[in-house]
Amino acid sequence: MGKKEQINNEKHKDIERVQAVLQLLKKQAPLSVKQEKLCNNACVERFLKVKGENVKKAAKHLRNCLNWRDSLGIDHLIADEFSAELAEGVAYVSGHDDESRPVLIFRIKQDYQKFHSQKLFTRLLVFTLEVAIQTMAKSVEQFVILFDASFFRSASAFMNILLASLKIIADYYPGRLHKAFVIDPPSLFSYLWKGVKTFVDLAPLTMVVSSLDFEESLEFNDFTAYPRAASLRFNPSSISSNGKIGSCSSSRFSFTVSHHFDSVKPWYLSLTDTSSAKVGPTTNTGPAISPLNARSYSFASPIDRTPRGNNNMGPMKKGFFPSTPLPQKSKDMADHSEIHHPRAMRPSFFQSPAMFFKKDGGKGHTISRVDKCRESFQPFLKFYRRPYDEMIYRSKMRPPLGGLISIVSPHIRRRHMSASQRF
Repeated sequence: MGKKEQINNEKHKDIERVQAVLQLLKKQAPLSVKQEKLCNNACVERFLKVKGENVKKAAKHLRNCLNWRDSLGIDHLIADEFSAELAEGVAYVSGHDDESRPVLIFRIKQDYQKFHSQKLFTRLLVFTLEVAIQTMAKSVEQFVILFDASFFRSASAFMNILLASLKIIADYYPGRLHKAFVIDPPSLFSYLWKGVKTFVDLAPLTMVVSSLDFEESLEFNDFTAYPRAASLRFNPSSISSNGKIGSCSSSRFSFTVSHHFDSVKPWYLSLTDTSSAKVGPTTNTGPAISPLNARSYSFASPIDRTPRGNNNMGPMKKGFFPSTPLPQKSKDMADHSEIHHPRAMRPSFFQSPAMFFKKDGGKGHTISRVDKCRESFQPFLKFYRRPYDEMIYRSKMRPPLGGLISIVSPHIRRRHMSASQRF
């Protein structure tokens, strides 16, 4: 019963604070119908939370927000004012995430500020935020913003747009931002952001990510996904040769592959003049091989030098790897369970003393900030790559934001007309 009483007391105190803020607002100036609709309990609670439950500061902040909305004419914003921006997909609502939060995308080009004023950009930003708020469910209060900075070459130009946007959201939409992602910024942006983010209120919610980290081809460790890389790798089966295991010679040296498992040197070179020698079969036993094939397997890793499909290894010294017999094609290659590979060294039982000072007790590795940003951006990657459709975005707008089409079309009732009345 004690916990329930505490919860009830806290709710009662929250309601009293909200009523106190509304009373202060009405003492300063009477509220219009639209302002009273805007200043509901959820809105006042967000302002109180930002101001540390201080009633006077929250009332002052809310009054400044109402005055700013009146000066900007937010109640009269319509989509017809931004027809060019809507056609190009400069700013729009891409969809909703798993928790029904709207995801906003801003793809502003660097030349936008040259041909448009700062006030017009502010009106476009506010219009997009208002559309996102209209699409929210009753239980949702926050949204996610994706800033696509790939169209910017100047880091300072994009920084001006980003700081202006974050300041407007922090001052006039407090508690609304869930996360903000800056995607593919210019190269110098990270240095400017490090020096500026300490003075930005929403900096803890802003993350910088790169779209190159989420390429599908980079998620696989398979060379078949890279045609160029796959073509550069040596494929022994691609070279057809009738040569057998034996000595390979040229005008400067001769190359011989050893046939003995116990040999420490699987190959040796002799610098004798063998210009009269011919590269060809010297023995009639063993698999086919070319000089290039022999050299590649001679310098291969210990695992690749292990004979495959042959279990009769014979007596072998414990400290040496098996030498370089060439892989034999046999029926036993299909059974991979019988292939014996050199055993890898297991970690020592005694761990390093530094492992005991880790936060996770040495059971895992600490996640860097870059990895956290990647994991946070992963659910919103589909919205970033989703193509823009103006009609779908316009369908999310409610009157009066949707413009004349959304205002007139629901109220038009076409009467049935005969063919004689139409002409």
